[in-house]
Amino acid sequence: MAEASSLIPASVLRSLTDKQYEKRKKAAMTIQDIVGKLVFEQEVKKILAVIDMFATEFTANPQPDRRKYQISLMASTHVSDVLAEFKYLSSFYLKFCFLQCGLKGLAAVALGLKENAPAYLEEIVPPVLHRVTDEDSTVRFIASETLYNVAKVVRGHIIIYFDKIFDALCKLSDDSDTSVQSGAHLLDNLLKDIVTESDQFSLDEFVPLLRERMDIINPHVRQFLLGWITVLNNVPDMDMLCFLPDYLDGLFYMLSDSSHEVRQQAHYALSEFLQEIKNTPVWLLHYMWDTSDYGRMAKVLVQRAGSPDDYTRLTSITWMNEFVKHGGDHLIPCYSDILGAVLPCISDKEKEIREIARETNNELRAIIVSTVEGVNVRAVLSIARSGLTSQALTTRVEALHWITTLLDRHRNEAISFLNDIFSSLLAALSDPSDEVVLLVLEVHACISEDSQNFGHLIDHLVQTFRNDHALLEKRGALIVRRLCVRLGAEQVYREFASKIEREDDLDFASNMVQALNLTLLTSSELAELRILLKQSLVESSSMDLFVSLYSSWCHSPVATISLCLLAQAYNHASSVIQSLGEEDITAKFSAQLGELVYLLETPVFALLRLQLVEPEKHIWLLKTLHGLLMLLPQQSAAFKIFRTRLKTVSSYISNNEQLKHPCNQISEITDDSGDQVAANVYDKINFPSKLQQFQQTLRRHRSSLQSQKSASSSMSQVSASFYGFAFPFVTTSLVGLLLLRKVNYDMGITVFGYARQRGCGDEKTFPIFTHCSGD
Repeated sequence: MAEASSLIPASVLRSLTDKQYEKRKKAAMTIQDIVGKLVFEQEVKKILAVIDMFATEFTANPQPDRRKYQISLMASTHVSDVLAEFKYLSSFYLKFCFLQCGLKGLAAVALGLKENAPAYLEEIVPPVLHRVTDEDSTVRFIASETLYNVAKVVRGHIIIYFDKIFDALCKLSDDSDTSVQSGAHLLDNLLKDIVTESDQFSLDEFVPLLRERMDIINPHVRQFLLGWITVLNNVPDMDMLCFLPDYLDGLFYMLSDSSHEVRQQAHYALSEFLQEIKNTPVWLLHYMWDTSDYGRMAKVLVQRAGSPDDYTRLTSITWMNEFVKHGGDHLIPCYSDILGAVLPCISDKEKEIREIARETNNELRAIIVSTVEGVNVRAVLSIARSGLTSQALTTRVEALHWITTLLDRHRNEAISFLNDIFSSLLAALSDPSDEVVLLVLEVHACISEDSQNFGHLIDHLVQTFRNDHALLEKRGALIVRRLCVRLGAEQVYREFASKIEREDDLDFASNMVQALNLTLLTSSELAELRILLKQSLVESSSMDLFVSLYSSWCHSPVATISLCLLAQAYNHASSVIQSLGEEDITAKFSAQLGELVYLLETPVFALLRLQLVEPEKHIWLLKTLHGLLMLLPQQSAAFKIFRTRLKTVSSYISNNEQLKHPCNQISEITDDSGDQVAANVYDKINFPSKLQQFQQTLRRHRSSLQSQKSASSSMSQVSASFYGFAFPFVTTSLVGLLLLRKVNYDMGITVFGYARQRGCGDEKTFPIFTHCSGD
């Protein structure tokens, strides 16, 4: 200190802290000259002594000794003057003067050293950096100014302190004092210039510094970091793209910043990188990034694709689109995650996002189709299954397309994970969109191409219909029709019949059979199956089909009669009608019978109506139709329509001797070729046994109905009394037609309501029946 004091006059030291700029400038130039002379004379020890004085005695000393400052002042002024001035100096101001003197002195020394300054950086820079974070804003400003002057002299040699200076600048960028921010900004620009022209700067060392600070949410710090990313990315010799996986997440994080400037800078940086990716050959991208790098970036894009910020979602899905195009095999492990991000975006509220997501989805599917190995089929199926529960229709549709793609391209693997998605596929049958239901059925049909899976499908469908009666009512026909188109109507109906035959829930079995029967009689897709059934008394294969359906059709008397009419087994149809008892003629039965009457007027039963032209040849048909007419309520529209039809038949009851003894006659049927076939074909089907089977099934339903009535009667003892009702009976020549008096009981189920729900009848079609314990 003594040697340095002799080299630097006390008056110069004092002037370094003077309020006037010109005096401070003159003092600094004096120090530069003194140091320059020492350099010329190669007085290294003296140079180090001067540096040590400024660095240690002034800059690094937080508690300056008043005595030292007093001695230095006394060296150039009268003692009385010094004491007088010293008297009024506070400890805080004294400390500030020491720091200001030390920092400005170090800057002057560096400028005086000129090209020799790099040799003394180790002594100059650390104490200055220490004061960059000083509690006093003026000290921080002077420290940044000193660093600027030092860096300006040594240029590239300052790189050895880059990490510490970068950290200091990061902190100063958010300084509360605008003058400090301005000084830091000047130093930042100078450091960028030095780095861009230096061959000693290492991105390997810089990127960790950058990555550590990318999560800072302060907008000034973010602007500072983005400035460095942009500058370095524009330097030809510095490949920031190579390190993109390390800071991509931070860039996307800044896209949703509250500051417009930050969002704008982040967008610019991401746009530049994306354009660079587009212009870079794929092989070079694969050289820069390995599979783990692609995985890290894909994870970032997937996460940001779900951001509530529209712009972030758009940017991420745009990036994802390019990654899918350029990623190749490196992205195979990430396909499921990318798909999980793309599917929701297909239904995004923003049109641009939807379009890019759809393009990305198609690109991804094309890659999956062309990729033989490495695809995680289970993971992709899991994502597609999740898509089935989306609120957006487009997403659900695309999820089903993906399942179809996997079944088509990676069938064996997809089938092995069938249990993972089967329940979701069944649940999707209740989707409000017909488009989704049709696609689900396509998937089910694709799965069921194997016989084992086919049986599994029908089992689950029956179980689903049992648990969801609304699905059976609303979508049952659609489901059955599509399965018949894809898998063959005969196979589908045989399998359904086999499952229903073993059904314990008799009410469900009845409803299921009625639904299948109605679909059989009305759907154009099942025309070939109807033609086959019409040959049931002629062809052995048709007979086998009739027998396989009959057992389950017994659960519904109307369905059984319909099946017999379709198969032209009129004799047996008449026997079935005669087997019905009073308790079988319910409101539900009457509604179904009304449906059958309307169906008899459709082209499906055109042959049956034509056979009425020759009543003498089709005696059992007439008896069956008259039996049906007797079961209909007289006031119903169905009764009037049916009676009008039968009136057109030529009068034969009184004139035709054959009708007096119909059981002794041989009825005939007509096949499609017009040939007459004798009625002894009945012998090929054991109809007496079938009638017994029907009656046995009927008894089971009666027993079940009686049990339900008993349970209902027990509950009614604690409920309000029912309105009165009567059961007027028609003559004994009719089959126990139950006519219920019109009532206004809220729990009743009206025939009109049931018939209208099924698409037939109006207010005049049936009287309003109430389904209660008496029916």
